Amino acid sequence: MEFEDFVRARGSALLRYGYVLTGNADDAADLVQEALLKLSDAWRRVRNKDNPESYVRTIMARQHVSWWRRRRREHLTDDVPEGSYTDEHAFGELWKELAALPRGQRAVIVLRYYEDLPDQEIAQILGISRGTVRSQAFHALNALRVKPAVFERGRT
Repeated sequence: MEFEDFVRARGSALLRYGYVLTGNADDAADLVQEALLKLSDAWRRVRNKDNPESYVRTIMARQHVSWWRRRRREHLTDDVPEGSYTDEHAFGELWKELAALPRGQRAVIVLRYYEDLPDQEIAQILGISRGTVRSQAFHALNALRVKPAVFERGRT
């Protein structure tokens, strides 16, 4: 498979994955673009190995964490943002709850439940310990459990 064919075939899925990680359509597009640039440099080496999509998703997760860390250091403020972009038709109420989680917790939840990765692999991707992965997942799930009404609305 050629690089252009891969991008045509999996570009939309990568964009959705980026959106789940970032919570913002513009940031998701930037994340995919950066990851594909890195993948294009390594394409000859990667295309014949395991799974190119897994490789690019790992790049995206690491890049997202890197951006988050940089933004966190550079943009400390007491002001609460007014809001962020959400695609209510695609993700509904659950996305609102996921978007409210801190970025680190959201990244762990996405990698664990959307990507179905084990804790050790999540830890390697995010550059944190397995214990931190478990702690982040625990706190994220507790935060989501606090609002059961969100999940009960759909059951009438």
